[in-house]
Amino acid sequence: MSDVGTLGYRQEVCRDLETPPVRAVVDAFATSMNTMHTKLARAERLSFPYQKAMWYRAGVELYCGAVEKLARDLGDVPIASTGLRELGAYLREYAGSAEFRALSDEVRSLGRELEGISYTLAIHASRIAVHLYEGEVDYSTEVAATFERFRQAGSKTYDFRIHELAELNHVEEAIFEQLVQLRPEPFARLRVLASRGAAAFEPAVLQFEREVQFYLAYLDLVAPLRAGGLGFCYPSLDQPPRQIDVLDSFDVVLALELQRTKGSVVTNDLRLSDGERIFVVTGPNQGGKTTYARTLGQLGYVARLGLPVPGRRARLPVCDRVFTLFERGEHPEDLRGKLEEELTRARAMLDGASGRSLLVFNESFSSTSLRDATALGRRVLDEILARGAIAVYVTFVDELSRRDPAIVSVVSTVLPEDPTRRTFRVVRARADGRAFATALAQKYGLTYEQVRRSCAP
Repeated sequence: MSDVGTLGYRQEVCRDLETPPVRAVVDAFATSMNTMHTKLARAERLSFPYQKAMWYRAGVELYCGAVEKLARDLGDVPIASTGLRELGAYLREYAGSAEFRALSDEVRSLGRELEGISYTLAIHASRIAVHLYEGEVDYSTEVAATFERFRQAGSKTYDFRIHELAELNHVEEAIFEQLVQLRPEPFARLRVLASRGAAAFEPAVLQFEREVQFYLAYLDLVAPLRAGGLGFCYPSLDQPPRQIDVLDSFDVVLALELQRTKGSVVTNDLRLSDGERIFVVTGPNQGGKTTYARTLGQLGYVARLGLPVPGRRARLPVCDRVFTLFERGEHPEDLRGKLEEELTRARAMLDGASGRSLLVFNESFSSTSLRDATALGRRVLDEILARGAIAVYVTFVDELSRRDPAIVSVVSTVLPEDPTRRTFRVVRARADGRAFATALAQKYGLTYEQVRRSCAP
């Protein structure tokens, strides 16, 4: 469970990652580890044992180099966070340990020894004999020298390169097996090294790598939005009191799409004072209600990771879990009706929620009648209030916004001079029951009077 201290610790680390010197150091580590994972994944897909082992050895060598470099580099850059300072001290101790040094020395000496093996091939008809190289003439050099006189300026070369990722064929495997018999000792060490598998890697290093890769990816994701003028901030955290006060927030995913299509992003404020628990969002269709709900869900989830949230200023509660209920596509194999499926999911959410949870309901129970949707909405809101959780509830039932003093009514707005045009701003306001059907009908000439006049003889 996340608490204020833990999230403050994460925020410190993320702030450090936003400074160019620290970012460069961690980027170098992340790049090396990505390459390591690529080599290890390749080793897993290969079938020939010695080729698998060689790819594994290359991956372990990258791992050792990345750890050693990060341990050194973290001592050379200004670090403010407790997390990265402690990581640097831990890595220096780990990199200096006898076990790590033995692993590092073995993979490197073994690599040098394997690379130093030279051999010759004697080809007689369909037979190939492998011998260790003992200074024999390199015929490839002689052939190249012989034909050099015929080279023309600007002519295309046809040098053949074996792709390093290619799996050995049966002939190459047979050559490899003969080579192993000629130099058994280094290949025996290689098999012993490969038998270590995941045990060669320190779990704490791999955990840091996974987490920091996620942090770096998030910072890269939001960088274009920041460059475009949208605000991100590290929120102040409450536990308790449980308040929400966010200025100019937005849905990150939608903002990225709008930036791609050159659209404009509309920001909204979100505020719940102490004692208020639920936003009930009403208003016209396609007016930004679902976006508002997604925004609150993103705020709660991103904040508990210690990352900067969308908004110029933010005060948020510490959430233990974030639950969501959005409409799912129907599947033929699911014999339940849409309403039953929503009720089942809502029940599971409420059973799993605590007083520190955030719940997001988006137009739930809209497939049923107004009467049933109202009754079900009341039950859900009452259970959320009983748990003391925070929630956003998007609905077409205005009555639910007046259910309890702890419920805050927010409404997606339209232009006063043209109610058919949405502003995508969601503000605190009393739900007024307007469905905007009349305005739409007037715009398209479909009111009773307009239709009657158009049909008059």
